[in-house]
Amino acid sequence: LTLEGDSNDYIGKGLSGGKIIVFPSKKATFAPEDNIIIGNTAFYGATSGSAYISGVSGERFAVRNSGADLVIEGVGDHACEYMTGGTVIILGRTGKNFAAGMSGGIAYVFDEFSNFPDLCNRRMVELSTVDDAVEIEFVKDQIFRHVELTSSPLATSILLDWDRSVSKFVRIIPTDFRVVLETQKRMIASGLSKEAAELAAFEEVTA
Repeated sequence: LTLEGDSNDYIGKGLSGGKIIVFPSKKATFAPEDNIIIGNTAFYGATSGSAYISGVSGERFAVRNSGADLVIEGVGDHACEYMTGGTVIILGRTGKNFAAGMSGGIAYVFDEFSNFPDLCNRRMVELSTVDDAVEIEFVKDQIFRHVELTSSPLATSILLDWDRSVSKFVRIIPTDFRVVLETQKRMIASGLSKEAAELAAFEEVTA
């Protein structure tokens, strides 16, 4: 689904595949990253698929996301609340109480003004820079795809200054989820298949 314009609440609710692309009218004169383009509770309970949004969402973006990959240019309060999987890349500002109850998945926030830690609910998550080569390539590829699909000026400027931009990204991951991923990686390196490593890691961590 490609939407040139804006959307009300609940766009992408329960998304279970496919792709949603939203960008302002080509006649618009405003900067997308400074304006709301989709409403509240977007991508609530999404399980798979992807979305690329050139503009800002209202409150409670990606609540209970469990598997979708989402790129957006700003979010309101309570984004990624109770998120259990998937990835969210935010290329601009966030509201308060980010990641409350987040138990899975990974979010990446472009923290241009170095104020994101004050807006994040850190009871269950850890913040770090993005320094893993595979993760860096994933984030860059997603932003490149965002530009291809939305012609986003903001995303274009981030890519054109990538060496500086990548240092501004904050990685948000739940502590328990990080432990599970690291355990899986160790077990795969020891010779287990991906499926066997997932089961073994779950059993080890929960024990």
